[in-house]
Amino acid sequence: MKIDNPAGADTPARVLSVKDVIMLTVGVVVGAGIFKAPSLVAGAVSSETMFICAWLLGGAITMIGALTYAELASTFPSAGGDYHFLNLAYGRRLAFLFAWARATVITTGSIALLAFVFGDYCAQLLPIGPHSTAIYACLVVLVLSTIHWVSTHASSVTQNWLTTLEVSGLVLVAVAGFMAPSAPALPLAAASTGEAAFGFAMVMVLLTFGGWNEAAYLSAELSSDKRGIARALIISILVVTVLYLVVNLAYLNALGLAGMAKSGAVAADVLKVAFGDWGARLMSVIVAIATLTSINSTLIVGARSTYAAGRDWPALKFLGAWSAQGSTPRHALMVQTVIALALIVLGAATRKGFETMVDYTAPVFWFFFLLAGLSLFVLRAKSPDIERPFKVPLYPVLPALFCVACAWLLYSSLAYVKTGAMVGVGLLAIGAVVSLFLGGRRSPR
Repeated sequence: MKIDNPAGADTPARVLSVKDVIMLTVGVVVGAGIFKAPSLVAGAVSSETMFICAWLLGGAITMIGALTYAELASTFPSAGGDYHFLNLAYGRRLAFLFAWARATVITTGSIALLAFVFGDYCAQLLPIGPHSTAIYACLVVLVLSTIHWVSTHASSVTQNWLTTLEVSGLVLVAVAGFMAPSAPALPLAAASTGEAAFGFAMVMVLLTFGGWNEAAYLSAELSSDKRGIARALIISILVVTVLYLVVNLAYLNALGLAGMAKSGAVAADVLKVAFGDWGARLMSVIVAIATLTSINSTLIVGARSTYAAGRDWPALKFLGAWSAQGSTPRHALMVQTVIALALIVLGAATRKGFETMVDYTAPVFWFFFLLAGLSLFVLRAKSPDIERPFKVPLYPVLPALFCVACAWLLYSSLAYVKTGAMVGVGLLAIGAVVSLFLGGRRSPR
């Protein structure tokens, strides 16, 4: 494939279409969460109406965030995504902390978590020994990383097929839920009520919507006009929101709110109600495909913030290399793969790696998400005259609402996550110390 790269061999080429970015965004968002989080949300609300409202609110917050990011990504397109916005708004040291957090916790932790889920379901379908889960997890990271190593085009084509299969699987679950006899109304167990409980429900909902911002990392590789990234983000969020609402309505029809709250595997229970025992086995295949899709898309976008940090810090120049053959950040990808594999090994050894990584990821994620939202106000003030191909509607109301939502979710995640939050803060502190020793002036671009 001939790659159009007029900017130079060591920079990203514009090889992705709007469709590619939509597929990647939907793929990274729709993962294992939609098969687990709904039961947790059901246990934290008091009625079906509140349950559906939580998902509608999640879609609305996500869309507001997408509009905010659409302005940032179309105005300041870069393979660094959030890293680039934070760098422009607050300076390179805080941006480095973000890149450090993504490399050590947020992205690599997500890859390891998803790989464990994939391994669990593959081990159910085809066990290969006592360490089946870890072996499958390592293999899937290695295989998908190799595909991305070959070329961005190869990994995006893989993503398009995986996303198609993933969405088809979710549609099957929804059809099964609506085909099943309506669940009888059962009394709800005593559930937590109030702001804290609803805050927990929204943390779970927004976690399920998480990942849409990764589209910003592809803005410099989009072959369409500068508004293309805005179209990709808006369409992606609309597709995901509609899909989530339909699937959750199907869950409610088949199991009811009380049944969902008691379910440990809500989608598998729906297929079991509709198709019998073999439905649970079919569910294993669907979840495996969903996690495979999310792993692939996270691998694609994850290495780009590490690449961007390497471009800015001379001491990390090795990470800032962009391979013209295949148009991919191969060195950053290699480091990402090694860290993800190390986390998988650690998780397999401690048997608590999954829970620990979930704990410390959420507060760190929402902290930087809040800073990214605030960066829109900072950059409007710093660069008022720069061309903005897309402007967020109803400025400053919508971006302010997004920032308030991020602050609330940061508080909610800290309220429920204490030990894990301390681990995340500790890692950020280590990153701050590392940045002091890097020194040097910004690399020429």
